[in-house]
Amino acid sequence: MTGMSVAPAAARERLVATSYDLFARRGIRDVGVNEIIATAKVAKATFYNHFRTKDDLVLAFLERREETWVYGLVVDGIRARADNPEDQLLAIFDVFHDWFSRPDEFEACSYVNILLEMGPGHPLGRACLRYLGGLRQFLGGLATSAGLRDPEEFAWSWHILMKGSIVAAAEGDLRAAERAKDMGRDLIERFRTPVDSLG
Repeated sequence: MTGMSVAPAAARERLVATSYDLFARRGIRDVGVNEIIATAKVAKATFYNHFRTKDDLVLAFLERREETWVYGLVVDGIRARADNPEDQLLAIFDVFHDWFSRPDEFEACSYVNILLEMGPGHPLGRACLRYLGGLRQFLGGLATSAGLRDPEEFAWSWHILMKGSIVAAAEGDLRAAERAKDMGRDLIERFRTPVDSLG
């Protein structure tokens, strides 16, 4: 038995779990490798055995964010609240309302934060664009199942409501999700209407 040694898989998980909380709450540039190493209680060599650079750890964080936030919070949350796709779209804002009401757990959108921090040309920015695009594909799938026209266009518009409500909640608007849900009902109605009936 080696006493203080940590199994490689356990050490990697400790680094990812530690970075998850730090990156989600404070962003990327504000958190250094030395702080992550100290907080995770691993040796510097252990860090570099698992991640060549800090950016590699950020990519692991973004993957974990998709598992925890996109699928764990949003997708599982709406499926627990509603069965049909239109109601699931609206239930996103019920999930958000609960999330916004827990200041100890609300840390805004890491994908948008990192995209703005690093820019769309940076590898981390490009990764965020892929994850955001994946979420829009999911929204488009719900729109298709709900029988709404132009699901891709709808998904872009719906995503604006989602991101806007997150920013408003970060400003302190406790009714941000309710407001977005009301606008969402109007948006669904607009995309339910045939194009030739709009003119």
